[in-house]
Amino acid sequence: MSDVTIWHNPRCTKSRQALALLEEKGVEPEVVRYLDTSPDRATLEAVLAKLGTADPRAIVRKGEKLYKELGLAEADRDTLLDAMAANPILIERPLVIRGDRAVVGRPTEAVLDLL
Repeated sequence: MSDVTIWHNPRCTKSRQALALLEEKGVEPEVVRYLDTSPDRATLEAVLAKLGTADPRAIVRKGEKLYKELGLAEADRDTLLDAMAANPILIERPLVIRGDRAVVGRPTEAVLDLL
């Protein structure tokens, strides 16, 4: 098992670029297709801690149609976390995790901070 994990959406250009960059650097990450296996709220909380924030807005896709449909712009922290656990399309990608640290791979080069 790799010590690097990527929450990956193969349909997302940035996610594919981040995965390719990791592989180019000789890293074989554990690939988690988070849209297929939605992270639960506790997992989301753990990733936020690794990002160094408690604010779920750091990993929510505000431009996602569902974000607007659910009226999440004014939502509190609990509502956002519950919405992301129930609808993983709302989670920003790619998320790359190594040990007790994580980054959002936007820009793609941000993943290099973990290597």
